[in-house]
Amino acid sequence: MDAAQSARALTPDVARYLVPDGRHEAECTIERSRFLCTTARASSVDEAHAFVREMQQTYADATHNCWAFVAGVPGGTSHIGLSDDGEPHGTAGRPMLTVLLHANVGEIAAVVTRWYGGIKLGTGGLSRAYSGAVQEALATLPTTWRVDEVELCIVVHYDLITPLQLLFTALEVVCDEQRYAEQVTYRVRVPRDREEELRARLADLSRGQAMVSTAQ
Repeated sequence: MDAAQSARALTPDVARYLVPDGRHEAECTIERSRFLCTTARASSVDEAHAFVREMQQTYADATHNCWAFVAGVPGGTSHIGLSDDGEPHGTAGRPMLTVLLHANVGEIAAVVTRWYGGIKLGTGGLSRAYSGAVQEALATLPTTWRVDEVELCIVVHYDLITPLQLLFTALEVVCDEQRYAEQVTYRVRVPRDREEELRARLADLSRGQAMVSTAQ
């Protein structure tokens, strides 16, 4: 792999990536302390903080509600946050965030709720417990694809209806509206990383006669 390929491999795909598909929980017990990790999708910093506040209220009886989030692309650090919530500095939020940053999942927030069981774990033990709780949740996390889409308006002749529908299926294009007049007009949503290919194949299919524009 050359340097350019390596750089591309390290660059998050902002057009298409995995995100949590709903709330998810995983629980473990370590030295009598109960650790419950709850994860949720957080598409923004505000959503992440709202989720954290909800967990803090739900589990107000817990000893700690430590948290971390990556409210953007997988591995991205522009919209992150963390908190040890009273645990020794660096033993909870930071290990949790490190796991999330390497999870290949974007727009994710995690709260690890701890009920103290009477046995001290030490700083190393705490770091392993909190990171392990997040790893446990990620191992069974249901995910879905987050796809950045572009809305287009496509106008073609009637004889292209069938081949165009096949093209839509091949390129994951969603048709929201179609109107029939002298020609057929489609209003569609196409994954941003497929837009260039769609335009090129439409031009080839229609011999340059299809009209494609960004939907207003």
